[in-house]
Amino acid sequence: MYWLDRKNKQIAEMFSNISPTYDFLNHFLSFNIDKIWRKRSVSLLEGSTFLDVATGTGDVLLEVDRRFNSPRLVGVDLSLNMLKIAKRKVKNAQFVCAPAERLPFEDGVFDSIVISFGLRNVVDKVSALFEFKRVLKSGGKLVVLEFNRPVNRFFGRLYEFYSFTFMPFVGKLISKDKAAYTYLPKSIRRFPDVEFIKSMMESVGFVDVYYQPLTFGVSFIHCGVKPKKKVFYG
Repeated sequence: MYWLDRKNKQIAEMFSNISPTYDFLNHFLSFNIDKIWRKRSVSLLEGSTFLDVATGTGDVLLEVDRRFNSPRLVGVDLSLNMLKIAKRKVKNAQFVCAPAERLPFEDGVFDSIVISFGLRNVVDKVSALFEFKRVLKSGGKLVVLEFNRPVNRFFGRLYEFYSFTFMPFVGKLISKDKAAYTYLPKSIRRFPDVEFIKSMMESVGFVDVYYQPLTFGVSFIHCGVKPKKKVFYG
């Protein structure tokens, strides 16, 4: 058993409720651009042991498996319903139901960690980042793919209308859960800006931290590396 606070439980329940239509709506509402974003994120991973946090239905792990044919793929998520779907899609992966703030793994076991559209849903982001650094090997890489508020004013207005009007309407129509697709744009609006995320990653000890925009800044990829251990010779 792993600790879940009230907010974590609410998020887990929300994603479990929309799990049957989650993949379809992801691709439909993003015009399949989300697939390109995930492929780009996975292309930045390194090594042979991979952890996907907030794995959802396993789309990222599926792409990792295609690209790396890894001997160890692990997905973590709060929602059991999501994990059941992921398990059917990615046959050779291990799945664990746990919060990002308390990962049930030993120190230094993964070459790379990816979290795709999940960091904004993590209750204690700093604790989660510390956990990511803990379970990464020395020199291991963290890749964070997350939505963002577009910086272009004209495109930003279109995006606001799309996110707060069209998306909830379609989400409710197909998933029967308007609240979940109202939560999405609100969570993006509340999410810290890219410079704050960069400074947060650096503050917990990641180095070589940088970010890059995707599709007019609708989403960003953040990357960081766990410092290599210094070896002292006597």
